[in-house]
Amino acid sequence: MCGIVGYVGKRSACDILVSGLRRLEYRGYDSAGVALLTQGGGLEVVKQTGKVAALEARLSETVAAEARAGACAGIAHTRWATHGLPTEANAHPHLADGGRLALVHNGIIENYAALRRQLEARGCVFVSQTDTEVLAHLVATFDAGDLLAAVSQALKRVEGTYGVAVVSTRYPGQLVVARRGSPLVIGLGEGETIVASDVSAIVSHTRQVVYLQDGDVARVAAGGAQIYTLDQAVVDREVSCVEWEIGAAEKSGYEHFMLKEIFEQPAALQNAIRGRLDPVLGTALLSGLNLGPRELASIRRLVIVACGTSLHAGMVGKYLFEGLADMPTDPEQAAEFRYCNPILGADDLVVAISQSGETADTLAAVREGIQKGALVAGLCNVVGSTIAREAGRGVYLHAGPEIGVASTKAFTAQVTVLLMMALKLGRCRRLSREAGLTLCEEIAALPGKVEAVLAQNDAIAAVAAKYAGAENAFFIGRGILYPTALEGALKLKEISYIHAEGYQAAELKHGPIALLDERMPVIALLNDIPGKEKTLGNVQECRARRAPVLGLVTEDDEEAARMVCDTIRLPRTSAYTAPVVTAVALQLLSYHVARLRGCEIDQPRNLAKSVTVE
Repeated sequence: MCGIVGYVGKRSACDILVSGLRRLEYRGYDSAGVALLTQGGGLEVVKQTGKVAALEARLSETVAAEARAGACAGIAHTRWATHGLPTEANAHPHLADGGRLALVHNGIIENYAALRRQLEARGCVFVSQTDTEVLAHLVATFDAGDLLAAVSQALKRVEGTYGVAVVSTRYPGQLVVARRGSPLVIGLGEGETIVASDVSAIVSHTRQVVYLQDGDVARVAAGGAQIYTLDQAVVDREVSCVEWEIGAAEKSGYEHFMLKEIFEQPAALQNAIRGRLDPVLGTALLSGLNLGPRELASIRRLVIVACGTSLHAGMVGKYLFEGLADMPTDPEQAAEFRYCNPILGADDLVVAISQSGETADTLAAVREGIQKGALVAGLCNVVGSTIAREAGRGVYLHAGPEIGVASTKAFTAQVTVLLMMALKLGRCRRLSREAGLTLCEEIAALPGKVEAVLAQNDAIAAVAAKYAGAENAFFIGRGILYPTALEGALKLKEISYIHAEGYQAAELKHGPIALLDERMPVIALLNDIPGKEKTLGNVQECRARRAPVLGLVTEDDEEAARMVCDTIRLPRTSAYTAPVVTAVALQLLSYHVARLRGCEIDQPRNLAKSVTVE
């Protein structure tokens, strides 16, 4: 949720830390700070509310250029407020040991209040409202000449989640980092080592990385890192190579990352599909599932666990799995999953969907599924992520890095991969080869269908201008398009701050219709697929109450076009691929509305890209 960067090496730590924070700032934060170990053996700490640019200016004002250039180790942080307001006092790093030790932390320490009382009784003075400051004082309390041992002892006493990085003037030339539930990755360079909570802060310096696992604690120096358990037993972790280019995390001439990622969707879908369709047997090739036809045929129920946009993809998945594979499917909100004592068995498959592969609630659901004896598969975009590792089987999206906080290409890739999974499961049951071959052709055509939607960008921008002044909106759809309506409403509210709600079209008249008037636009999903006629009836009810209706209609469907006030034209598709092309049009609509309203599209207020705390 928050961002961590650490550096030990031969170059200016300040420059690398600040540039790393800039690469993490896309996640949306409210304060930032840096702690530098200077050549003179001191610790320079600078914190600032607001954006990283404000921190950079403050560093230039308060730390001499010589000191900034000479510091070869340090840690930095961007904060998304949890405990305490976004103030300078609450910003990280937090200090202890008379200002000689600095610590940054992602996550939440659940027993911080009890620990704080104990530390205050021992004379520790606190200056912030955060749970993180407790960790800094706790580490200092256990420091008896070995920083890694002190961090390990402190972390044994905390309950909750953490990704931490610690520096101390007593131990020049080293950092200590640790994780439980909050990601950390170590980048191995030539004579330098970089630590970050996201590989995007590292990839411009090195592609050789080590992903820490829960319970790992590492001593980091310029020559590399040694990783231990909290009991200080040495462990080996695989060195991975980051595959994507640094340019993938640049805007490349687009005004916003979100717009760039919307337009990257044809390529992202092509990458998600490539090599995964069998044109002979009419099925999908998903080797990462590690399940043969007999094992797939023995599955009796699917449970999909996810949050936010990923949950909407999972809700689409219900229609796909039930329609193509005759498979009872239950999408579940991951945050509630383990608390409702789910009924699972050996013939159930739990599919965990998470773009980052680090979503805390979804990870907890994965562990619950494993504990209850179900098969578990991860559907993630980030190779080496925690969910991908712990699930042990699954499918990578291969959509490339997604920088915009509001998910776009990850959603369409998730739906496409779920469609291929449904195809594979269906072919192990009652789906015929001929039907499978037809679906393979439809899936292969998806990148081109999305290109056709993107070609209407200017027309969609013109339509958006008519609705940009609204303060409320309803999105309606039926069947497989109902989750797409939910996703469209989510995109609009995320980046434009318009209050938007998605409804099953028939549900509109069971209460929400009371809110309809000329100021309440309705965005109706009217693709020419089963259910359209019923939705048109709901459109008539909206029009009768003077609500302006924007219809997403199939390109040659003039009947539907006549019944709405404005249209966005979509290429003709089957019901199974309709959510993908419809979602892309709704993404463009939301983007242009937000742009016209002057909103900060890539960093919407109060939102973080990856939610790694419950």
